[in-house]
Amino acid sequence: MRFTFVTLFSALIEGYFQDSILKRAIEKNIIKIDYLNPRDYSKNKHSKVDDTAVGGGAGMVMNPQPLFDALDDLKSKDENVHIIFLTPVAKPFVQNDAKRLAKKTHIAFVSGRYEGIDERVIEKYADEVFSIGDYILTGGELASLVLCDAISRNKEGVLGNAQSLEIESFETQLLEAPSFSKPQNYEGLSVPSEYLKGNHSKIRSLKLALSEAKTKFFRPEQLLKHKVQSH
Repeated sequence: MRFTFVTLFSALIEGYFQDSILKRAIEKNIIKIDYLNPRDYSKNKHSKVDDTAVGGGAGMVMNPQPLFDALDDLKSKDENVHIIFLTPVAKPFVQNDAKRLAKKTHIAFVSGRYEGIDERVIEKYADEVFSIGDYILTGGELASLVLCDAISRNKEGVLGNAQSLEIESFETQLLEAPSFSKPQNYEGLSVPSEYLKGNHSKIRSLKLALSEAKTKFFRPEQLLKHKVQSH
């Protein structure tokens, strides 16, 4: 699976793939990462990629020409590329999106900067538009990385243990039950005794109860969805 980051600042992204799980996924040729810089397509003599906003307003807006040409070039080389724009005004990205998008062969993430991207670029090229939360970042690179990570780990072979995916939060409407490691007792704090007795049926029941309690505390709206779905 190929991921293309369309960004003015590839150095902000590159380091994330130099360690841990995604580094191994690249080494095993499960995923491939590349970059496309709109500045390389600018026809401005100073390679500018932004201009003042039409209609007034603070800050600069990424103008259409470099992005039109960059994305046209990308699509000419792979007509099946799935182009995603990251913007806080879009629908929230969720786990089901990550699982669905993991079936694609090539995804391009377009990261905005300054006051955003000229809307005409989004209207012409976006296959999907996502937000990672109701807050503003200085650029779309972090949001692009979030999506890439979430999608990649749903590709077969990326995680060492495929069962890890089955028990995670949002695979159902419930949050994942609390996790514990050895030692069984640390500075007077112990793990739930039921975890230690080897009765897997009781352990599953306890984990479900803890999962429901955690969801009720942190995400009560998710617990309501779970109850509706269960009935």
